Parts: sequence; C-alpha cells; structure tokens
Amino acid sequence: MHRLRQELIRRLRRLLRTGTPIVQCAVAAGLAWWLAKHVAGHPQPFFAPIAAVISLGVSLGQRMRRSLELVVGVSIGIGVGDVLISQIGTGPWQIALVVALAMSTAVLTDSGGVIVMQAASSSVLVATLLPPLSAGGWTRMIDAAIGGMVGFVVAVLLPANPLAVAHRNGRLVLGALADGLRGVAGAVARRDPDLASDTLAGARKSQKLVDEFRTALTAGGEIAKFAPIRWRRRGDLARYESAATPIDRALRNTRVLARRALAALRDGEPVPHPLPGLLEELAGSVVLLRDELASGVEPLQARETARSVARASSVELLGEGDFSMQVVVLQVRSIAVDLLQASGLTRTEAISALPPLHPRREGEHS
Repeated sequence: MHRLRQELIRRLRRLLRTGTPIVQCAVAAGLAWWLAKHVAGHPQPFFAPIAAVISLGVSLGQRMRRSLELVVGVSIGIGVGDVLISQIGTGPWQIALVVALAMSTAVLTDSGGVIVMQAASSSVLVATLLPPLSAGGWTRMIDAAIGGMVGFVVAVLLPANPLAVAHRNGRLVLGALADGLRGVAGAVARRDPDLASDTLAGARKSQKLVDEFRTALTAGGEIAKFAPIRWRRRGDLARYESAATPIDRALRNTRVLARRALAALRDGEPVPHPLPGLLEELAGSVVLLRDELASGVEPLQARETARSVARASSVELLGEGDFSMQVVVLQVRSIAVDLLQASGLTRTEAISALPPLHPRREGEHS
C-alpha cells in the first residue's frame, strides 16, 4: 500500500511537471481549429490543430522556422497528393507512389527532415482520409500556417518557467561535481584505490548531465527572450549561463583529478596532509554555488570558499607528493579557478587568487 501511494505521488509530480506543455497543446489545438473554421471559413480544418501541436513540440527559438517548414512540407505533400490521387485514384500502390514522390520532391528541394516527413504524412492523409477537393490544397496550406503561428503565440503567452528546468539540471550537474570531489577526498584520506576507481567511473558518466544542462539553458534563454512575462528571469538565467562553461571544465578537471589520484594511490605515493580537507572544501563550494544560483543571488559564499582553497594550494603542498599526487594538487588549483569563474569572476581575477608555484628568491619583490 505504501509503495502504491509513493508511485501515485511520483506520477502526480510528473504530471505537474508536464502541466504547462499539456495546457499549451490543448489551448493551441482548440484555438487553431476555431480560427481556421470560424475566421478563415474552412469546413474541416484538420491540419490547423495538428500543426499547432507539432509546432509546440520544438524549442521556442526554432518555432518560427519550424512553422515555415510545416507549411512547406504540408504544401508539397498536399500538392503531390492532390495531383496524383485525382488522376490515379486511391489504393495500396497509389499510396506508396504518392508517399515516394512527395518525399522525393521534398528531398530535391534540399529540405530538412521536418519538411520531408510532413510531405510524407500529408500525402498519406490526402490519399486516404482527405481526398482531393476543389481548392482543397490551398485551404490545407492555410490551415497549416494558422496552426504553426498559433503554436508560437501560445508558447509566448503561456510560457513554461525558464528557470525550473535550469534549476533541476543545475542541481544534477553540480551534485555530480560535488560527489566527485567528495569521493576523491575520501579515497585519498583513507588511501583507498577502490573508492578512487568508483569515483572515477561515476565522474566519467557526468558529461551527459552537462549536455542536458546546456540544452536546458538554451531552452530557458529562448523562453526568456520571446515571452514578455518571463523577461525578469533573464538575470537569473545569465548567472547560470555564465557558470555553465566553468562548471563543465571543473567536471573535466575532476575526472583528471580522480584518475591521477587513483594512480597515486596504486603506486603508494604519499598524500599531502591538507589535501583531503581542501577537496572537501571544494565540494562545499560547489554545494554553495548550487544553492546560491537556485536562490537567484550572486554566489559570494561559493566564491570565498573557492578562493580559500586556491590560496591554500601552494608550492609547499606540491612538495609533499610524488608525480601523480603533484598532478592532483595542480588539478585542485585548476578546479578552484573554475569555480571562481563559475561564481562570476573573470579568468584573470580567478587566477590571481592562486599563490605562485615558484617560491620567491630572497630579496625578490612582489
């Protein structure tokens, strides 16, 4: 019973997360039908709601182009279907011929996949459910245009929250980064190569999260660009967008960190005493960055924590380890710089937080 209740709650949450797209499609389909039937005066505006729903199935910034592709694809399919079916009738071989010719025509126009597939599906509809009518091709093309434009307008007037997906994907990617740093910290603290190996395996799976994070930011930026009621979210999205590339670099550097830590532990290299604490502190900076970005504030606490790690990664720390462990320390410095940049600093400002790798000679001035 408890498991059933949990499953029901999970499905309800999933329904709530997809509530906006469902409302968008429902409103767009009904409005497109009404406009095509009662304003344009078409008795059976079949293509209008179909085009509206398909238009909403792509990211917002592509909808103008996708709506045009829909119109072109439908036009090719209807044109070929109307001409051929009116001459050769309908049946299995006629349908096969119409689809082949419609798709070939679309390909010859050097069109994308959307146009080719719409040409195919439209020609099938003409050949089966919607036989040629006088001037039917024109009305169907107009219906497709109405549907595509309605889908775009509905997406602008009833947009999803651009930050919701950014927050969700940001938590995942920063969580993976924090887990990787904590895993290496635990491995070097306990001299545990198996834990280092497991951490490296987990870190290698993180690139997919980064790619999804970037996709979410692109979609959110498109919504904030076109939808007036979401314009105020631009500042919060800008922080995420500025942080995306440094976070990606930090994850890549963490994979190198885990790989060299594994090599050092397998070779029995000594571990610099402050290293586990610095790695834990870096992981704490990542958690602070996640929380401050989600709160819509400048990540000052994350910045100060990363700066503290950067200042502590001195040349003396390098001297405590052999080759692989020295690489680990250098990666700590690199990740600290990445996190400082993710907090909003320029690369020059971030690097200035690092102590020099070569000790100053006696009498040398700063």
